[in-house]
Amino acid sequence: MLRAEDYQPPRWLRDPHVQSALSASPLRRQRGLQRFRRLGALTSRHQLEVGDGVRLQGFHSAAPGSQATDLAVLLHGWEGSADSSYMLHTAATLLERGFEVFRLNFRDHGETHHLNPDIFHSCRLDEVVLAVGEIAARFPSRRLSIAGYSLGGNFALRVARAAPDAGLSIARAAAVCPVLDPAAGMLALEHAPSIYQWYFLKKWRRSLRRKRDLFPEAHNFDDAALEKDMRELTRWLVERYTPYGSLEGYFDGYCIAGDRLHGLMVPASILMANDDPVIPVASFHELLLPDSARLEIAAHGGHCGFIEGASLTGFAERWVADALRA
Repeated sequence: MLRAEDYQPPRWLRDPHVQSALSASPLRRQRGLQRFRRLGALTSRHQLEVGDGVRLQGFHSAAPGSQATDLAVLLHGWEGSADSSYMLHTAATLLERGFEVFRLNFRDHGETHHLNPDIFHSCRLDEVVLAVGEIAARFPSRRLSIAGYSLGGNFALRVARAAPDAGLSIARAAAVCPVLDPAAGMLALEHAPSIYQWYFLKKWRRSLRRKRDLFPEAHNFDDAALEKDMRELTRWLVERYTPYGSLEGYFDGYCIAGDRLHGLMVPASILMANDDPVIPVASFHELLLPDSARLEIAAHGGHCGFIEGASLTGFAERWVADALRA
């Protein structure tokens, strides 16, 4: 079984910013698509009705003639999608290992802005739990596992934590560079090279404009609101679109730092990079985890990178496959 110390990238890949950039590069995504196509995976789109008129979308994939007993639900990061590079590479690796895969889009990610009038925020856990329950109901003979990257890793661990009370049977959970403490993450993002804020803000502003165009009666904000920086735009969204009242209350709503995962009953694995430029590794050293959970911190990897070489394949997708098979 792969361990964090097994990740030994070549010297030219030991810069965290190179890792993070390559992970999100169009070339890596293209190579993920090529891997997926070579497998000849049979993929179907699903629309999930998860209560109160909320609809989420996802994609189920299976190898031709598959007789899989395991189904892995994959969750992407903030402003990513089911078709993000790490999602495609991880799905391909899992299909090669005999899994079926369900790549779920969060609300307002991918091509799903039209499905719901209300805007996505990171505390919308209930609808993701219900979506996983609907996936389980559609594939009842499969043993269910869940994995995610960045914010998707945060959601994967929260879904696993909520599973017993929700009547969900989840065999294992895995998270790569998960958001633990959103307040600390905001500070890290503000002190990271400005390209990171620029990258996320560009995608977020585009998403919010699309939402406004689709539902102008519900979202009549002007472009001036969208020109705020990351912290103030988040505060603006929290005050306008959530019940949390303050930025601090909102961050606390999806924080899983400290002892908040101590009651986790699903066996879980967490992979973090010591040099992640946008998620502080210090929060991981302070985690209180149950005996059924393991935390591994690699010396390198950047944010959801863990690229192994010029082929742009990644250590993380192999690690996830091992973690879910354990």
